[in-house]
Amino acid sequence: MNGIFIFIKSLFYKAYEISLFKISCLFFLITSPLVSAQVVINELDSDTPGSDVLEFVELKSATPNFSLNGYVLVFFNAGSTTPYANSASYYTLDLDGYATDINGIATFGNPTVSPTPLAIIPNATIQNGPDVVALYQDNASSFPMNTLATATNLVDAIAYSGSGTTSPTALMTTLGISICVNENATSSVATHSIQRKNDGTYEVKIPTPGMPNDGSGILLNTITVSTSQLSYSEGESFAIVFSTSQPIQNQPLVINFNLTNGNFTASDFTGGLSVTLPVGATAAQTTIQITDDSANEGDEELLIDLQSVPSGYVTNNDNITIRIYDNDYTVQSFGTPLNPTYGLVMPTIPAGYYDTLEGLSGSALKQAVQDIIANPSVVRLHSYADIWDIIRTADQNPLNSNQVWCMYIESPMAKIDQQVGSSIVGKWNREHIFCQSRGGFEVSSNDSADGINFWNATNAATVVDGVSDAHHIRVENGQENSSRNNKNYGTVNSATVYAGPTNSQGSWHGDVARALFYMAVRFNGLNVVAGDPSEYLQNTTTASGNIGDLATLLTWHQTDPRDDFEMNRNNYIYTWQMNRNPFIDHPSLVHYIFGANYGQQWFSSLSNQQFPTAHIVVYPNPVTDFIKISGVKGKAYAAIHTLTGQLIQNFAFENEMQVECKWNPGMYILTITQGTNIFTTKIIVQ
Repeated sequence: MNGIFIFIKSLFYKAYEISLFKISCLFFLITSPLVSAQVVINELDSDTPGSDVLEFVELKSATPNFSLNGYVLVFFNAGSTTPYANSASYYTLDLDGYATDINGIATFGNPTVSPTPLAIIPNATIQNGPDVVALYQDNASSFPMNTLATATNLVDAIAYSGSGTTSPTALMTTLGISICVNENATSSVATHSIQRKNDGTYEVKIPTPGMPNDGSGILLNTITVSTSQLSYSEGESFAIVFSTSQPIQNQPLVINFNLTNGNFTASDFTGGLSVTLPVGATAAQTTIQITDDSANEGDEELLIDLQSVPSGYVTNNDNITIRIYDNDYTVQSFGTPLNPTYGLVMPTIPAGYYDTLEGLSGSALKQAVQDIIANPSVVRLHSYADIWDIIRTADQNPLNSNQVWCMYIESPMAKIDQQVGSSIVGKWNREHIFCQSRGGFEVSSNDSADGINFWNATNAATVVDGVSDAHHIRVENGQENSSRNNKNYGTVNSATVYAGPTNSQGSWHGDVARALFYMAVRFNGLNVVAGDPSEYLQNTTTASGNIGDLATLLTWHQTDPRDDFEMNRNNYIYTWQMNRNPFIDHPSLVHYIFGANYGQQWFSSLSNQQFPTAHIVVYPNPVTDFIKISGVKGKAYAAIHTLTGQLIQNFAFENEMQVECKWNPGMYILTITQGTNIFTTKIIVQ
């Protein structure tokens, strides 16, 4: 009996050991993220309407309130175009400090996604595919820009496309993914998202950010913040309203928030930073008074930033930006490029600056100009980062010192809308008139702003220095700058390359021409050329050193003469670079170096002669059947151009002339020349 008992006992212990082994294996399987993930990618919306401001990635954990410490989202691009070649990363989001909610959901996305994402992904960041989003148990530091995809520490990943015709094959192979989900499977890619089902497969339907995809889960009480406007001026007050989707239950809801943001501090407003919604209520509000001081601090933005909310509540929106306009801005005495003035801003030309040009002609004249504006012992090269500070003043809107004037769109933008990230929507940035790709300009790897008192030497041979020559860098609306890309200007063989936005008044044409003439003299290897379509019409990325069309630029120089805005700009840039644009100071130099007067001697006394405009009369204006020109003494020449520089008609006359109007209704430029004298005016044809 004892033997049998011992045998049975040994069998029991053997079974116990086997059970412990199985339990240990099961525990390993549960706790190993590579085998059975505690959190997965639950929903992805990579392609949304308009300018991509509703993109998001949603995670779901097996248990509620799951910590995401030690996790990171990595976005991989499958394209072959640099800088995202070879299936490499283009964006990462470290998830330390975040956790899923009571439904096991955590959403990360654009600022306008509702409910408010736990962390913000900048607008237009998530690419439309075919690409991959991957979740790793790792840190963001392991995935710097252009990191190659890896399966190491991979928790979950989703391959997706916006068409279904292509897949990120290389990425899928590396990460062990067998399925690529087509976000356009319903032919509604802009309004549907990719959603994981409970069985691990995917479907495409209306987005459900912040909630389980199957419609289950606890319905949270949503807090919404609103104001009547998104901008106010100093001295105004406004109400911030906090509302909930359901009446408050059990106990009052206290909402705390902050408003400070950057230069907008506690001294810029008065008002409480806390509201209480009593039980049964669905809304409460507080009033904020904007301080009206006497200092011009520039326009600012406050940020309505909600603090943590109690369990059971979720914020529908947060981090709301409110623009505050400073009413203490200054106004200049001269006009904008769209409504120009002339002769109010005097050039700050140093005594003797252009003396060496007197009596020269042809190539000798051009060389003498270069010797002045590229003098290595005088001219200063500042960093490309310094350009921001230069153009914030050089291109300041004369009507409001808190704004800058955007050249192509012919309107101002707030200085605080300077582009700082990758998004160009609603932002302004730096426009190279002589585009970087054509000039071969390069930004230094250690480029940083160090101010007006620090510079490097430069010379005519160092073409790459053109990257930070402010004489050809202007403030421009980001989207319009992108539209221009590296296109040339004007029209060649009836093909328009770049002539500005629709309905452009051409107030920037002469500025562009004179900047390009400057660059073609300032740097060896840069040229303005005749309109050869093989060179002129292509959007090249090759540094040819050429930009055109010369005929268009000469016309633009003539039809849009330098104004006070341009002269003020020239004066200010001189304080940084210690050189000037001679074609602004002496417009006639253009004709002696690039135009009809090439080969003739140039003298400064002839440079700025203008008609006695008080004696020239062009009437009627607006025009119906004909125009008359009178007040000219002797033989002269007249030309009619469109605002884009296209020649409509030209003719010679003596003393006075009547011209029959057969042009389409619109605005035109009439230019009268007599020797070096130029008279320009706009006429309106009805």
